[in-house]
Amino acid sequence: QVQLVESGGGLVQPGESLRLSCIASGISISFYDMGWYRQAPGKQRELVVIMPNVGSTNYGDSVKGRFTISRDNAKNTVYLQMNSLKPEDTAIYYCNAVHYRTRSAFWGQGTQVTVSS
Repeated sequence: QVQLVESGGGLVQPGESLRLSCIASGISISFYDMGWYRQAPGKQRELVVIMPNVGSTNYGDSVKGRFTISRDNAKNTVYLQMNSLKPEDTAIYYCNAVHYRTRSAFWGQGTQVTVSS
């Protein structure tokens, strides 16, 4: 059974930082394109960042220069470092894994990030 479990969300003030983690089980993330998406209330889910199995990382325009994705294949974990957070970053953040060849996709349950003064 494949599971992606996010953690690290919370309530922070504007300008502060958070680091999200996504621990995968049932798959080896070394064979997967790993990404983060987010969904704010009343809005569609949007891309935050995708780190392909091979190739260049792609960030959404709204987070470029502030967010950084990293992966530790040995720990089967992906991280999202979020700096200079803004109220508009408030959303549920979801981890996503897509197999580089078969395109089988999995989602985590999400973690809430709230940026508010």
